[in-house]
Amino acid sequence: MFILENYSTAVLFCFITMICWGSWANTQKLAANTWRFELFYWDYVIGISLTALVFAFTLGSHGVAGRGFVADLLQADNRNLLSALLGGVIFNAANILLVAAIAIAGMSVAFPVGIGIALVLGVLVNYINAPQSNAVFLFGGVALIAVAIMLNARAYKKLSNANTGPSSRGLALSVAAGVLMGFFYRFVAKAMFSDFMLPEAGKLSPYSAMVFFAVGVLISNFIFNTYIMKRPFVGDAVSFSQYFKGGFRNHLTGILGGALWCVGMLFSIIASGKAGPAISYGLGQGATVVAAIWGIFIWKEFKHAPKGVGSILNIMLLLYLAGIALIIYAR
Repeated sequence: MFILENYSTAVLFCFITMICWGSWANTQKLAANTWRFELFYWDYVIGISLTALVFAFTLGSHGVAGRGFVADLLQADNRNLLSALLGGVIFNAANILLVAAIAIAGMSVAFPVGIGIALVLGVLVNYINAPQSNAVFLFGGVALIAVAIMLNARAYKKLSNANTGPSSRGLALSVAAGVLMGFFYRFVAKAMFSDFMLPEAGKLSPYSAMVFFAVGVLISNFIFNTYIMKRPFVGDAVSFSQYFKGGFRNHLTGILGGALWCVGMLFSIIASGKAGPAISYGLGQGATVVAAIWGIFIWKEFKHAPKGVGSILNIMLLLYLAGIALIIYAR
């Protein structure tokens, strides 16, 4: 299987993860005018599942390091398969809440609050599980990014308050999503062998873990998303017949969104072999600011923002960059 052999490339993969995780929501935004998020989410999950399988039978099956995908599955311990699957279930619960929060309160509340909480919890949990970095620099970087995310949230709140203000339900969903999102990665990491060059008996390769993670997402979606379709947080109930009436562009947009997220997830896992789970997860969750940059410069979400918001955004970006530098240096 394909693995990374140096730290610099691992950091590059972490940045690709950050871009993918910060950009997939654009596909939901593109489809929002004609496609409910509950329907979009089915294609999003399909995109994750298909992409995981493609990687497993390509990069996960060729190369001299580790074990090939099929051989890895045949020797895997059921506990590790279930751990990766449970990671997918927890992620899916968190992500559906996040998407619902975006639909209710907008990205301005959901991303800074939800992903911000996930960043802090995720780095803490993964560092405790695998303390491979300098704690002072790592948590110093996390603190700067946390402040940057709070500034981001403040800027968005000023923009929202200029109109109707964020929904308390959307804020609550964001918090719940962030708490769940902070824990899913630990279960995936636990299922894998720590040194990708030296496979352990019963443990999974990153590619096998990703496939079972996707299985967890897919299976749980029949429970979580079906329930939300019948009892949506906003609007009328949605039926499966509406999904099958969707056009090719609607379905393709959702699949693309899932594929982008899956590429980011797999790159984060591969990078964790050299960068460590705490750093790979922490950098990946910097996607919050990537999403903010999309909103500021592409979607022009701050075009009519009150005075002073521009300065808040500039300070936020500087703190974020400083935090990223400390996280990289921590290794």
